[in-house]
Amino acid sequence: MEYLKNVASLKLNEEKCTGCKMCINVCPHEVFVMEDKKAVIIRKDSCMECGACAQNCPSGAIEVKKAVG
Repeated sequence: MEYLKNVASLKLNEEKCTGCKMCINVCPHEVFVMEDKKAVIIRKDSCMECGACAQNCPSGAIEVKKAVG
């Protein structure tokens, strides 16, 4: 499922990412995948901005403004 194109506030700082996979585990729309031991956003338009990824990221690598888009 995709929401509005190019409006999700989701941001990932790949330098801060430790590769813990929490974002992948908690994301209900499979927005993230792992590449080279780091999370990567592959389906940003599927993000519903629930904030689960940011709230569960231990390194603070993810930012999302809940329900903006």
